[in-house]
Amino acid sequence: MTDSTQATIQNDSSILVHVTMKLSDGSAADSTKVNNKPAKIIMGDNSISPAFEAELLGMVVGDSREFTLEAKDAFGEPNPDNIHYMDVDKFTAEVPAKVGNIITFSQPGGELPGMIKEVNGSSVTIDFNHPLAGQTVTFVIDLVEIL
Repeated sequence: MTDSTQATIQNDSSILVHVTMKLSDGSAADSTKVNNKPAKIIMGDNSISPAFEAELLGMVVGDSREFTLEAKDAFGEPNPDNIHYMDVDKFTAEVPAKVGNIITFSQPGGELPGMIKEVNGSSVTIDFNHPLAGQTVTFVIDLVEIL
């Protein structure tokens, strides 16, 4: 006999989930399973898109759900205002201005990672957009716990 009172994800739930993200070519982008550290999501706190939240509603512990979101509902479209330029003199041997390096900047409210996209003479281009911005992403969600 099944327990019809089993908790389901609601609009105000706090949950622990394993999240695996795949790109449109099928390659894995990231997974919380790698380090066995599920992500905590607080429904309704605007940390995830309404479309993402809608996919989670009604899940019960033990459920697994796969869904695909367009860029605007996943990590957003790249924002040109998130591209910044710095002088190469701001970099050091310990933190070199090398394409592909991810640099973390302290700011009010936390840290902001940016990826070096280009070094052109004395100008370094840093992209603060999420690395998956602009991409369609398939999510596999495994509900571990409703808190």
